[in-house]
Amino acid sequence: MLKAVLIPRRLVMIFIALGLLVLCFVYGRWDWLLVPKYQKLIATGVWNTVSLLIITMALGMAMAIPLGLAQAAGPWYLARPAQLFCGLIRGTPLLLQLFLLYYGVGSLFPGIPGIRESLFWPILRDAWYFAVFGLSLSVAGYEGEVMRGAFKGVPHGQLEAAKAMGMPRLTLFWRIWLPQALHRVLPTLGGETVLQMKATPLVAMITVTDIYAVSNRVRADTLIIYEPLLMLALVYLSITGCIVALFWWLERRIPTRTA
Repeated sequence: MLKAVLIPRRLVMIFIALGLLVLCFVYGRWDWLLVPKYQKLIATGVWNTVSLLIITMALGMAMAIPLGLAQAAGPWYLARPAQLFCGLIRGTPLLLQLFLLYYGVGSLFPGIPGIRESLFWPILRDAWYFAVFGLSLSVAGYEGEVMRGAFKGVPHGQLEAAKAMGMPRLTLFWRIWLPQALHRVLPTLGGETVLQMKATPLVAMITVTDIYAVSNRVRADTLIIYEPLLMLALVYLSITGCIVALFWWLERRIPTRTA
């Protein structure tokens, strides 16, 4: 009975939202979208946002797996630093971490003799790499804790059976332990990827041009407030839809439960 009441209410809310969107598009000012300068900025912002998301999720997960393994089965001298790192990353704001990296650590490099003439200077002076590093560390800290639970959730009997059959530890890890842990964490990883996408606007605070920074630039230049924000919302909704669809496909292609 309650479900039958909620469905019409949801439909009404959907129609109201669609109606508001139609009014915004019909009566809003969208002429700025035809300006080549803003078209180029929007393309750059979307590209930077998507590439930041993909790169930082890949690098972060590459760090999260050993962090989770160290906490789940490593000796104390590996588990304690991994726990400390995850606790530090999860316990401090991401914006603070980006500021410390870019305006703190990054400000020290120009004072090092010879650094401006080295091959590393184009990287050390570019805020893009600090953003990638900071966001990747954030993913590693959060997903390291998730992977810890995933590794511990794999049935211990399967690991013992593989050991009894003489399977080498590295083979056991790559063929049994890691695949099952990833299968278990896959639904959570989809939500974490969406959260990571929502964290990317913070890179605008360290001069990286993402789609959020582009929206602010358009608002500052044209004094048009709502339309750039609606464009921003549509971009994020589109990226979120792609992420959800991708993980929906993966969850059906790859089993997430084991016997």
